[in-house]
Amino acid sequence: MPGTPIRVNPKDDPLDSSVITTPARVREYVEQETHTAITRLRLLLDQRFFLLRVTIYGLLLATLIAFLIPKTYESRTQLMPPDSELSSGLSSLMAMTARTGGAIGMLAGDFLGLKTSGSLFIGILRSETVEDRIIQQFDLRSVYGTKQMQAARRRLEENTEISEDRKSGIVVIRVSDHSPQRARDIAEAYVVELDRLVVELNTSAAHRERVFLEDRLKTVKQDLDASARDFSKFASDNTAIDIKEQGKAMVEAAATLQGHLIAAQSELEGLRQIYTDNNIRVRAVRARIAELQEKLQQMSDGDLSKSGSASAASLYPSIRKLPLLGVTYAELYRTNKIQETVFELLTQQCELAKVQEAKETPSVKVLDAPKVPEKKSFPPRLVIMFLGALLSMVLGSVWVLGKSSWDSIDPDHPAKLLAYDAYSKVKGDLRLASENGMRLHNMRDRFLWFKRNPGKDRI
Repeated sequence: MPGTPIRVNPKDDPLDSSVITTPARVREYVEQETHTAITRLRLLLDQRFFLLRVTIYGLLLATLIAFLIPKTYESRTQLMPPDSELSSGLSSLMAMTARTGGAIGMLAGDFLGLKTSGSLFIGILRSETVEDRIIQQFDLRSVYGTKQMQAARRRLEENTEISEDRKSGIVVIRVSDHSPQRARDIAEAYVVELDRLVVELNTSAAHRERVFLEDRLKTVKQDLDASARDFSKFASDNTAIDIKEQGKAMVEAAATLQGHLIAAQSELEGLRQIYTDNNIRVRAVRARIAELQEKLQQMSDGDLSKSGSASAASLYPSIRKLPLLGVTYAELYRTNKIQETVFELLTQQCELAKVQEAKETPSVKVLDAPKVPEKKSFPPRLVIMFLGALLSMVLGSVWVLGKSSWDSIDPDHPAKLLAYDAYSKVKGDLRLASENGMRLHNMRDRFLWFKRNPGKDRI
């Protein structure tokens, strides 16, 4: 445009021209960082009453939240570390648990790389078998308000903390619950189920030997009872108490009778030389001889029926049957003695296997028994109140500084104009949605009123 001055670089410096040179730019003042921080602190100081109100509101809200959160109690129990030397039974148990359960594993015990049964205990306590037993025992599905066993297990794991001290090997079990009594009972149930499951899963050599011996003892006991019954029945039917002693006694008795018989016969021969056969003394000796012969015959045949003494027949078997009875008696007696000996040996071995199994089974030793907690473990109300007040003050400070920075931006700045435009549009959308919601609400009320009063519109 003619006559309009044009600014050029001052270095050109044209003479006698209408061109206006651009003045040299004044060096801008750069605000130091310390000045900026002081400015912000002064701004916060000016808004101290606002920050105080925001902090008080945050403190009140945090206090309300802290007292609305339900109390939680924690019960703790500590278990002594098992024996440091791992026996074959414990090694077998570790191998078994590693194969059977994914949650039951073995961890490194110490810096030397040795495997301890403390990690085994933790794996067993975290197994689904123990968790299911505890859930069923205390009906935790109803307590946690869930119907699925998996959800109850997850809640129980969240409320239970099981750890092991690497240096001492002590296993610590912490159980949290809204009821202090139930927290103590659940911690105690963990110890009981751990001891029971360790015994059930024990697969040591002593355990297998004990199981085998117990099964074998049952069979041997049955055989011993059967042989004892057979032996007693045979002895009762044949009056065979002790064939050897009975035979010796009967032979001695027969020899005695035979001696008396010979003496009586000699006496009879002497009397017949002096007296006639009708003499009383001769007749008496003859009668005694006949009696002795009859007794000898009865002892030989084992039949006392002629004399009518039935009770005497059951005292001793006949001499002629002694050899046959002796063979059967000796066989039954030998069988019975063998079964008795086997039973005694198996009983001794079974007792030794039980002792060895008790040695090889990892024992659960309680260092600190669980107790009913006297104080709550959660929530920390003072901490929540302090954090709430602090967070409110920080948010208030951020609001004050952010608002100051926003106000310092030029109103014609494109970003600020875009923000105002977006805010107005969103506000309009929300207002429209609110009006539509009110319309739908009024239409619903009218429809429900029409259904409640069908006769009014007809009149």
